[in-house]
Amino acid sequence: MRLERLEAYTFPMPFKTVIRHASASRRQVENLIVVAHAQDGQTGFGEGCPREYVTGETMVSGSRFIAQHADSLIAEVGDAPSLRAWIASHRDAIDANPAAFCAMETAVLDLLGKTRKQTVEEVLGLKFPFGEFRYSAVLADWPYPLYRWQHGRYRVRGFSDYKAKLSGDVYRDRRKLRPFSSRSGRRLRLRVDANNLWTTPDECQNHLNAMPVAPFAIEEPLRSGDLQGCRQIAEATGLQIILDESLARAGQMEALHDPERWIVNLRVSKMGGVIRSLEVAQEAARRGVGVIVGCHVGETSVLSRSALTVMQAVGHGLVAAEGAFGTQLLRRDLTVPSLRFDWAGRLELGRVAGLGASGFGLDLDPNAGLIPLHPQRAQEMEQP
Repeated sequence: MRLERLEAYTFPMPFKTVIRHASASRRQVENLIVVAHAQDGQTGFGEGCPREYVTGETMVSGSRFIAQHADSLIAEVGDAPSLRAWIASHRDAIDANPAAFCAMETAVLDLLGKTRKQTVEEVLGLKFPFGEFRYSAVLADWPYPLYRWQHGRYRVRGFSDYKAKLSGDVYRDRRKLRPFSSRSGRRLRLRVDANNLWTTPDECQNHLNAMPVAPFAIEEPLRSGDLQGCRQIAEATGLQIILDESLARAGQMEALHDPERWIVNLRVSKMGGVIRSLEVAQEAARRGVGVIVGCHVGETSVLSRSALTVMQAVGHGLVAAEGAFGTQLLRRDLTVPSLRFDWAGRLELGRVAGLGASGFGLDLDPNAGLIPLHPQRAQEMEQP
């Protein structure tokens, strides 16, 4: 394959409702879309989600990274081995710009598959995802009446695995978790996400002790990177700690010498693409650390499909999965088909038309409304 050019776009699609959690709130997606063009006219589509509160990235920094490195990627990459080599030689730059590179990498992988008439998994020497995947219900930090409505909707649809966003307010969080303490009905599995709410282990433990039910795990309770504080929480409460912002690359797993305490939240955009996500998944399996394949709020089906590649590779180490919201959350998806879970959070891949086709098996929705992006325009978008 001969790459000809990379084009950067933004996809300003509103959510169907405002999304809130402890770190941010948003009304529309803020995603980078890259279109990779081959000399034979084929195109591949990629996506990244720059989130300043996760990796420090913005639309400005992401568009600058793409503009800075596009020529090098075009000149040096023509297959999977050369893509892996490019990643290895630019590791520090990708560490600082993982979402921007994820958009580039997923576009190139999609294009490689299309030009070779192979799936992305075949390009990477992996098994194609098959069968059924099941996703968690994610309960946002909404006002209580909306929260109860959302919870009830998930219950009616048969979900049994839940992730609840905490607010830090004891009364508010007690009300939100009370339905999980009921002994009636079927058993529900619960984990909670604190989004770096507390500064000390004691603050976290006091909050958890006031809750009506104990989750099996808590995500990012302290400031990002405070592994020792998280260990104290795990020892005191018996809960596993889910690392999200605190772990973004395989080398950071060297600090997890007590694997029974940890779960890694592996988000493809945060990790810097599929190949780097697979590196983390392989290291987690080697160390016996569980994996949640997560998502950024507002991901389109491009990243949902990319995550399936990783979920298949994780195998039995997969603790839970988040994502595949598609048009359940977005007013319009970027692609057709739109990958979205169904009853009880199930996504049956055999029922998704075209998913076994070359590349990621997705086509761009002609009415998606992509807007060309360059650093100056990105800067204008971020100005108040």
